[in-house]
Amino acid sequence: MKRRPSFSLPVTVVVLVIVFIYFSTIFVFVDRWFGLMSSPGVMNAVVFTAVAVMCIFNYSAAIITDPGRVPSTYLPDIEDADNPIHEIKRKGGDLRYCQKCSHYKPPRAHHCRVCKRCVLRMDHHCIWINNCVGHANYKIFFIFVVYAVTACIYSLVLLVGSLTVDPQKDDQQIGGFFRSIYVISGLLLLPVSMALSVLLGWHIYLILQNKTTIEYHEGVRAMWLAEKGGDLYKHPYNIGGFENLTAILGPNILCWLFPTSRHIDVGLRFPTAYDNLSTRAASK
Repeated sequence: MKRRPSFSLPVTVVVLVIVFIYFSTIFVFVDRWFGLMSSPGVMNAVVFTAVAVMCIFNYSAAIITDPGRVPSTYLPDIEDADNPIHEIKRKGGDLRYCQKCSHYKPPRAHHCRVCKRCVLRMDHHCIWINNCVGHANYKIFFIFVVYAVTACIYSLVLLVGSLTVDPQKDDQQIGGFFRSIYVISGLLLLPVSMALSVLLGWHIYLILQNKTTIEYHEGVRAMWLAEKGGDLYKHPYNIGGFENLTAILGPNILCWLFPTSRHIDVGLRFPTAYDNLSTRAASK
């Protein structure tokens, strides 16, 4: 499902940064290091353009893709033997109900104060895409970060490499305008590369654990309470490393770096570590 995007200053800033980095990389770094008309120059320009196109495409898709709405007719089926997990409130033990949206919350759904509605498998609200990251667009968001990190590191390598050309020749050819491009590019690429790399590492960890950012923070509290009571807490949606990967990225490894979404369902139920246990118990 697509959503109609509205104007967002952070999104505008991101687009301007992408455009600036792209043109600086192709027409300054690559041209100065290899020459755009040389074979290495053409190869690097084509490869970087391909990475940039995938970055922009996934960024746009993350913005316009609805993260997942809770159906107005949704009701939890507590008698469903195939669904052993029912999330309840910490206080009172009742099934989770959203007072603002006036409906029950499916597992892993949360209310977003910015979007003013509940989002399926909500991870967080991201101002940089002016959208929530949830069930339907989480993979797209993750792939965007992968391509963004790749593009930033690639551009940094080209920036540093272009500085290795003959400095005497460079002083004659390069003026204040190009020096400004190098300074601005460096000030942009270094912090953005580090920030995106940390973000990528964080979400790789979350995917391998089959957690959302919200569930991670909830899990820290649940683990503390469990240890306090002498119990052992286990994240119920952690079904194994490879299974967690395929649940998010899809069963086909060749499609992991493409924004495919055929493998995701409606987002009202998710496999749990207790599914096999309940199946074995029912068969006995």
